[in-house]
Amino acid sequence: MAYDFTKMRNILSDWNLELTAEKEQQFLTFYEMLVEKNKVMNLTAITEFEDVVEKHFLDSISLCQVMDLKKPLTLLDLGTGAGFPGIPLKIMFPELKITLADSLNKRLLFLNEVMEALNLKNIETVHGRAEELSKRKDYRESFDLCVSRAVANLSTLSEYCLPFIHISGKFISYKSGEVEDELKDAKKAVFVLGGEIEDVIHFTLPDSDIKRSFVVINKVHATPKAYPRKAGTPSKSPLK
Repeated sequence: MAYDFTKMRNILSDWNLELTAEKEQQFLTFYEMLVEKNKVMNLTAITEFEDVVEKHFLDSISLCQVMDLKKPLTLLDLGTGAGFPGIPLKIMFPELKITLADSLNKRLLFLNEVMEALNLKNIETVHGRAEELSKRKDYRESFDLCVSRAVANLSTLSEYCLPFIHISGKFISYKSGEVEDELKDAKKAVFVLGGEIEDVIHFTLPDSDIKRSFVVINKVHATPKAYPRKAGTPSKSPLK
């Protein structure tokens, strides 16, 4: 079956990015592997080619609208799931040094296969919960940027993500269109965890009616050692 990347190519061009023949092949291989593995493992409810391009590939890459990714940043994709946004970001921005973290090891085994098939370098997977991984000396406050498309409130995500970022680094949360209530609820938590909300960027994915927001949080001081709290607590009892 022939797949048409014209729409994706045009949108990326509008974002001053080029979808080369090599990158197109990498996205195609990723798509085919994702759909095949999805038959035996729950990776995504979105499987139609056009939907995956729009709601996974382009949505992941849209981070370039709020952050300069054409430099060798260390990036943690926390709760990467089926590899979003980390894998599309790595394809488009090979300079990034990416760590894909997830609590489900079988997802990471799949992503290791994808990374090998796509010949991606300077990208690794790590298995574990955020509460445990962020206590490790080699991960705590060591990343330039942490991103997450995980479905959780901003207060909880901040407790998971901010401990990984060094001072002057950023945590950027992928969110749906409306985030005002979440921002209000998360303001104190962000401050306690060492962050400061820099900006909220609202946009619509091109050629769609999908409303998105990026919440950009700067790390301004060290996260107290008490955070994140023990496993499960951040999601059950978000900081307020």
